[in-house]
Amino acid sequence: MNVKRKNSTISVSIIIVLIAGLIIFNNYGKRQEKLSLFYEVTQGVFEITVENAGKLSAEKTTDIKGPVLGDGENVGGGGFGGRGGGMMRVSNLKIQDMVPEGTLVKKGDYVAQLDRTEYQNTLATAREELTNLQANLELAILDTALSLSDLRDAIVSQRYAVEEAQIKVDGSQYEAPATIRQREAELDKQIRKLEQTIAQYELREKKILINIEQTRQKVENQEVYIAQLQQYINNFTITAPDDGMVIYKENIMGTKIKTGSSINAFENVVATLPDLTTMISTTHVSEVDIVKVEIGQNVQITVDAVPNKSYTGKVISIANVGETLGNSDTKMFEVEIQLNGTDLALKPDMTTWNKILIKSYPDAVSVPLDCVYASTDGIQYVYKKNRTRQIVSLGEMNEKSYIVEEGLKPGTLIYIIPPEDGDNFRISEI
Repeated sequence: MNVKRKNSTISVSIIIVLIAGLIIFNNYGKRQEKLSLFYEVTQGVFEITVENAGKLSAEKTTDIKGPVLGDGENVGGGGFGGRGGGMMRVSNLKIQDMVPEGTLVKKGDYVAQLDRTEYQNTLATAREELTNLQANLELAILDTALSLSDLRDAIVSQRYAVEEAQIKVDGSQYEAPATIRQREAELDKQIRKLEQTIAQYELREKKILINIEQTRQKVENQEVYIAQLQQYINNFTITAPDDGMVIYKENIMGTKIKTGSSINAFENVVATLPDLTTMISTTHVSEVDIVKVEIGQNVQITVDAVPNKSYTGKVISIANVGETLGNSDTKMFEVEIQLNGTDLALKPDMTTWNKILIKSYPDAVSVPLDCVYASTDGIQYVYKKNRTRQIVSLGEMNEKSYIVEEGLKPGTLIYIIPPEDGDNFRISEI
């Protein structure tokens, strides 16, 4: 019997405690609900900012380049001719292999391999042409010896003919005048023939020597061309020019250059090595807000990939010409922000959020935008908890709040949502 009475007493006590708790919780909830209808006017730092997303990049980068067309020599690309003697079609360079983006490399480390196939074929063709040119040179030298030998023999024979004619003239001094004139005419004829033979020899010799020199020059040019082409192909294995992190370069279409991509034989940049000690956040500001932005303004930056951490920086560049981004018709202006300090956790292409500080008021009274209302004649006011409509004089605004220049004091409670009977509130002048 005593046990039952004891249990009943405990049960009643528990019920009383629960009821009391419910009453307290209900009253607290009503009190919180009531408080949530109001906003307490604050006083403190008030900032006007322009905020936009952006992307990180290094202020300075070193290009990792493929083979370079050297000193104006016509090798390694297309439409070439000139000193090297080769003639090749313009051709892009295909990347056969490249290390993953973000790879840390030391100076001289392997970065990429370009496809040699097309240029190896060109080199083989050039070597065949060199063989033909060398054969032509040997043939020209041999032909020179034979051609000039015949002409030299003709000159010797003609000199004998002149000597014989001269002897006949010398021995005809006692001959009849007609015979003398005939022999003198024959001498003149043989002399002219000798002169013609000598002139013919000199002309033939000159032509042959020119032909030999031209052929020899072609051989030398082709040898230079082959040497340069071979050196060009040797450079198809690309190494890092310095220590750093490999970052893929974007082409003019905005697509990253990687394994399987092609690069222009003249621009020939495969990737970059950014200097991570100085980073730039590039953002775009609308044509409405860009008039507020000035070089030198302070910026607060957060990075999606580095949560719970913020950075500071300054505006260092503002574009003079706007551009249309995406499907928007609004003109956007590129703004560059240099981050202060160094953090090696930051990498190129990371997404940033940039808060550009336009103005800052250290001790401003402010209220949310949604708490301020305007009458038909443009007078601005707020609803105070004491059931008055307080007329206010407002200053500057940011994305969330107004500065209140007159009409409110810090700590005043004002309605967040207009009360149903707000029209009955007494108007309070400033």
